[in-house]
Amino acid sequence: MHDEPQIYRFPAFSIDYDPIVISGIGLATSVGKDRESVWQALQTGQSGIRRTNEQDGFNGLALPCGMVDWLGPHDRRLKSVKLSEIAAEEALGDAQIDWSRVDRQRFASSVSTQFGDIGYLYLDPQVRDQYPLPEDQPHWWNEFLPSSASGIIAERFGLQGPRLCHATACASGLISTMAAARMIEDDQADFALCGAADMVHPLTLASFHRMGVLADHEDATRACRPFDVNRNGFVMGEGAAMLVLEKRSHCLQRGGRIYAELAGSAVFGLAQHVTGLDGAAESLSHLIKTLCYRARWDYLGPDYINAHGTGTAQNDLSELSAIRLGLEDLSDRVVVSSNKAVLGHLINAAGSVELAITALALRDGYAPPTMNLTSPELQGKIDCLADCGVQRELNRALKLSLAFGGHVVGMALCKSTDENLQRNSLPLNCGALVRGALARQSPSTAVASRRAAMSGS
Repeated sequence: MHDEPQIYRFPAFSIDYDPIVISGIGLATSVGKDRESVWQALQTGQSGIRRTNEQDGFNGLALPCGMVDWLGPHDRRLKSVKLSEIAAEEALGDAQIDWSRVDRQRFASSVSTQFGDIGYLYLDPQVRDQYPLPEDQPHWWNEFLPSSASGIIAERFGLQGPRLCHATACASGLISTMAAARMIEDDQADFALCGAADMVHPLTLASFHRMGVLADHEDATRACRPFDVNRNGFVMGEGAAMLVLEKRSHCLQRGGRIYAELAGSAVFGLAQHVTGLDGAAESLSHLIKTLCYRARWDYLGPDYINAHGTGTAQNDLSELSAIRLGLEDLSDRVVVSSNKAVLGHLINAAGSVELAITALALRDGYAPPTMNLTSPELQGKIDCLADCGVQRELNRALKLSLAFGGHVVGMALCKSTDENLQRNSLPLNCGALVRGALARQSPSTAVASRRAAMSGS
């Protein structure tokens, strides 16, 4: 008779430093169905932005958006939930967990979505009859709740620990991760699945359009221009990211591997207008200083910052000023980039998707480029990796998120000093945009060359 597998049991508290680590990552966006395809698209500057059309349900509203086009017709009606499920399945598989040894009542979930896809409610009855929901799909009365993805994912994977869902706009992804880490630190859970998903909904697209913050350009892929003096707004996008968190000692004892350690996190509020930022950048610079203090980087600072970088004047100027104020002289050596020119602004999911990308940057020693940046904003004189990434040793990184409602959030990541725990770095895509490899060309010329090569022209 075989012995029953022993459930993972580890000391709840330790006097030794035992950080929370990321041991699994799953991604699903307009540029890829999984983690590595999304990461390679960012390396090559492959854009997922196109113009919306009637098939998307946006009658008369044709705007650049990062739309996920690779789902089937049923899944497209349930995008937020489906994208969450895809990313969650990949993250849990990536963590290589022996489920026979898991106490599922100590497996937490912290998953956020802005709101569900309520498009099924107002579809023409004949269309609903033509495409009835499969029996295994969530019903509409579940789908439209903001907590739908959180509940459905936890039920699908049998996660019976604490379950949370946050609605803090563009800060939701990072706050979901912070909450998940806290549940592990407080000994409520051994593992946590955390992240966020979002879709481009006609209501939010129309609202942002009316607000006058959405970018447009004759070439949709060039519409979003973070940190560029010629910026004219942001573009919305769709996608999801899920992370598996646990303590480093927990991961070590079960034989897992990690992408990065959570070195510190912080969240502050702005006492401003609901959509306004602090013009003097005091709150955001204080956040950056706090992150470096909590991560114990006072005299080092980050090697890389994955910025919020929306491509609006208010965000870009405030963020660049805050980086200079927060890091002072250390800002001369940091590199900064935004992923939104390629993926769009994933609103609720932006923080978790970009946090996952930051962890991959640490793994491979590559800071991805800020695409469409041809005339860099001089505010703060920060290196924003105009149209070319940089390959170098990256040990410390910050992820920043700013959100309507006054949420200012950041997270510090660092590589593990234990080489036995680190994920092996992967080679860059052969078409990766790397500064130095294209040194004889201007950034814009280099990108044009890469795009021509990828299109076969």
